[in-house]
Amino acid sequence: METVQFDLGPQAVEVARVVAGIRDDQLGDPTPCTSTPVAGLLAHLAGLAAAFRAAAEKTPLAGQASTSPDDLPPDWRTRIPAELDGLVMAWRRPSAWEGTAEAGGVTMPAPVAAAVALDEVLVHGWDLAVATGQPYAADPASVGACTGFAAQAAAEGPVPGLFGPPVPVPDGAPPLHRLLGLTGRDPGWRPSS
Repeated sequence: METVQFDLGPQAVEVARVVAGIRDDQLGDPTPCTSTPVAGLLAHLAGLAAAFRAAAEKTPLAGQASTSPDDLPPDWRTRIPAELDGLVMAWRRPSAWEGTAEAGGVTMPAPVAAAVALDEVLVHGWDLAVATGQPYAADPASVGACTGFAAQAAAEGPVPGLFGPPVPVPDGAPPLHRLLGLTGRDPGWRPSS
């Protein structure tokens, strides 16, 4: 993968806005991530933001980010935005992009880890927004960086735990929809009534 540095900040700000708009009565609602309710996805977002911050700092955390609703921290409304801020600041340091980085027990070139982190934030932000009926603004530069990464990953075959099988989207679909399709999501997904 070509080393291209990007800023996780614009998308992290949007995801923090989505998190702030989630009501307590929505925590059990379904998301596009099969069998993972809103609370589980929030727990995962908190964990992955911490893990990829630590990866950028070259101090990996043990384990993987949970998707269990039971692991949602009670202070999630303040913790998740703080974790996202920490993630952004860590990847703004030039040293974060050097060498390798480890997250979730996987060691990879640091720029790949940054792409995975951005993809996780962007796509799970969409998951949460659509699950809770909120608008979602995808930063065009972030979508571009993630689409390149997702297209390469899809071409190399299924990546268990990262993406589902690609979902076809129409020619001329918006860039975000193309990215969602590459990550195994139906851009038209909505919670059932």
